[in-house]
Formats: sequence, C-alpha cells, structure tokens
Amino acid sequence: MMSTLYRNLFMACVAFSLLSCADDFVEEKPPYQLTSDTFFETAEDFEAALIGAYDPLQATYVNVILGEIASDNTHAGGESATDVVGWQQVDKMEHTPVNDNIDDVWDFNFAGVYRASYIIENKDKIDFEGKSQIIAEARFLRAYFNFELVKWFGAIPIKPEGRFELGEETSIPRSSVEDVYTYIENDLNLAIADMSLESPQVGRASKASAQALLGKVHLYQDEFILAAPVLNAVINSGQFRLYGTQGDEEFLNLFEYNAENSAESVFEVQYTGAEGAGFGCLQCSEGNVMVGFSGVRGYSGPVYESGFGFNLPTQETFDAFEANDLRRELSILDIEAWADETGASYTIGNQDPRTGHTGYYNKKYLPRKNDNLGDANLTQPNNYRAIRYADVLLMAAEALNRGNIDDALALDYVNQVRVRAGLSEIDVSGSQLTEEIFEQRRLELVGEGHRFFDLVRTGRAAEAIQGFTAPKNNVFPIPIEEIQFSQGNWSQNTGY
Repeated sequence: MMSTLYRNLFMACVAFSLLSCADDFVEEKPPYQLTSDTFFETAEDFEAALIGAYDPLQATYVNVILGEIASDNTHAGGESATDVVGWQQVDKMEHTPVNDNIDDVWDFNFAGVYRASYIIENKDKIDFEGKSQIIAEARFLRAYFNFELVKWFGAIPIKPEGRFELGEETSIPRSSVEDVYTYIENDLNLAIADMSLESPQVGRASKASAQALLGKVHLYQDEFILAAPVLNAVINSGQFRLYGTQGDEEFLNLFEYNAENSAESVFEVQYTGAEGAGFGCLQCSEGNVMVGFSGVRGYSGPVYESGFGFNLPTQETFDAFEANDLRRELSILDIEAWADETGASYTIGNQDPRTGHTGYYNKKYLPRKNDNLGDANLTQPNNYRAIRYADVLLMAAEALNRGNIDDALALDYVNQVRVRAGLSEIDVSGSQLTEEIFEQRRLELVGEGHRFFDLVRTGRAAEAIQGFTAPKNNVFPIPIEEIQFSQGNWSQNTGY
C-alpha cells in the first residue's frame, strides 16, 4: 500500500536533506548529509526518493480546506471568529501577505517541487529497469505541485533543470503564468510518454492520472481544443466508471473508507491513521488533518468523531441541490436533523454571521469512528480524491461545449453525472449547457476544494463571492517572508 510507503517520511527527509515541515522557499543545508554525490547510486535510492516526493501530497490538505473556505461554498467556522485567523481572513477576502495559512500553501507545495526536482536532476546518473517510470512519476508530481502553486499565486519561480539552491531566490525571477503552464505541460507530456497504463502500486500515479491533469491544465487556460482529446483519452481508456445509479450501495459509499482507490478515482492522495500526530507539525501527520478540522464541534453520538467545526457549508450551498439529488445527503450533514434522528449532541462555536455556524458540515470529509492513533483529530485515514472520474467527465464536457467541438457528447457526459445522482436527463446545448456544466461541477465536487478556482477561471468569482475583487483576488498574495527573502527580486501580486 502506498500509505505504508508514505510512513517513511523521516527516512526520506534525512536521506535527501529535503525541505522540512516548516521550510520556506529554500533553506540552508546542514553540514553533514547524504548528497547526490553519495546517493542515487542504486534503484533502491531512486525508489526511496520517489517515496519522499509523494509524501508532501499529504500536506496539501491545506489547499483543499482553504480552497473551499475561499469560495462561496463554506464558512470558515471554528471556535470563534478569530480561530485560525488566516482562514477567517480568507473567508472574508481580507487576507494580506501576512497570513501563515497562505504561507503553508506556498511552503508545502514548493517542498513537493523540490523533492521531485531532486530526482529529475539526477535522472542520468545510473540506468536500471523501471527508471523511466520513476522519472515519469517525478515529473507528474512536480507538475501537480506547480499547478497548485500557479493556481494560488500566479507567476512563480521555476527551475526546470533541478532543485532550487540557497540564494537563488535573489536571482531567479518569477516566471510568467504562461511560462509556468508551458513548464507544467512539458513535464506532463514527458510523464505520459513513459508512465504505465496501470498504477504500479496503490496510490501511485498512472498514465491516466497525468492525462487528466494535463487536460485540467489546458482547461484552466481555455485551451479547449487541447483539453478535450486528452480528457477523452481517459474516458475512453475503460479504466474508470461511475459507481452505481439511483442511489445503490456503491454510490452511497463513495466517500467511505471502503470506496478508496476505486474505479472512480483517477488520482488519490493516500492517508493512514496508523501513526500519531501533534499540533507542533500538522503537515507531518500521515492522517488527513482536514478531516478532523471539519468535524462537528463537541460531538457525541453514532458514526462520527468530534472535530473543530471548520469549513461549514452554507445554507445557499445546501439549497443549490434539488430535493431529489442524492448528492445532497452524501455531501452535507444537516446536524440538527441528524441530532433529531440519532440523539447525537454537539456544540456550536463561531457564531459570526459572515464566517460562523451554518448548521451544516462537509460530510464527505467528516471524521468517522475508527481505530486511528491519537491525536485522533489529526490522524483520520480518509484519502483525498484529487482527480475523480466524475470530474474528468465534467471537464471533458466543458471543453467540448465551450470549445464548440461536440455538444452532443458533452451532454452525454453531463447526463451520466446527473443520472448517477438520481436526476433526470436533460436536453440542452450552447450556453444553457455551459451553465449546467458549471452547476454540476459545483454540486458534484462540493467540499473538494475546486469551487474557488472554477469561479476564478470562468470569470464568475466577483458575483459569487462576497468581498471578492478582480483581478486582485484572482490570486493570493506571495507570503511576506518570500518577498523579503528575495531581496527585491520578486514583486508582490497586484493589490496586496
């Protein structure tokens, strides 16, 4: 299991002198270490390095929960209107470059870029059977982390030949968004050429993972002609399917533990509750920290464990679902109705009307009762479905429709998603189909961190998100520490 491999975090960190849990863009290296001169000498070294490159994916829970809070889907929640103040600021679109939670997004994703780049930098050192697959996966991971970074921050520094070194933040510029996307596309195209059709191991990326991400990268640039065929290739591979129709058991269990790494998952971030964790290094947890933070405050009752009450779906989000849409019950927990039904009890924290209690919780990622080790709030084993097959269908539909390529096929993809949710088929085209695709993306992917970026890339954020100002809030500010480290080499994003 890839989750077993992820637990080699500390070995990987020591072996490669990679960015630590609290690292910024680059960090001075310790005087005694293994280096590329003494490492990357065996196939096992490359395999261990790949484990290290996958590991930062677990810390990208910050992308998901903060991406939801930034959107119109959820309130920040928490104990009070000042609990995790950085999230509260983002919820109100009042964030500044001084925000530790935005800095986490920068740090954790650049740590992933660094680790993947270390492998790529040493790709020609030795030859061994299976090397091309490892290098391809490293390219996929570097593309994945860089895509997150360009979504959040726009122009970022890039170094295709390898790792960033200490001091280069003062000389390497922030590359344009266009150049960053070209860099990401190049990594993905090289990865696709060498990746196996089937994932070599549970939790590792496959050719379809890279194709789906490449399609998404093109979609974010409105390159519909390029997005459609690569997304269709994933659909036509026959590897994936939508589980169940009309609410059968397979569909109802989609976000339970027993549905992880299923035929609905094109790429999935692995978590485990087999190790404990603490607040001193949340990103070091092998569990999905977002899950505990999303749990019901002071909860006592069946099925769920208590949590910290963040990331609360709004009434408007709940009401966006039709009454007969099966996804509403599967995506959102109405805590009052649940308490009436089961006798469960709970407490209410933040009651600020702008950021506080709504009565709803993100059911997809609520902490369930299990045997995870303490702190139980930090070690929930819920995997994150980073790229789901339904997402691929809807991305392909959008490319086909907005690119004026094939509305009939786009409609077929949308209807597959609708029917699985218990809704009837529709017969629309053109702009009506476009709006239906946007709506289905919100309903299908609610709670999964995509909504804010969907709104931004389609020019709808200002009308949907209270306090949002374009173009300022299209991206987030570069953390103040990074601007200072660059010593004038990097300018701040406009408006911050």
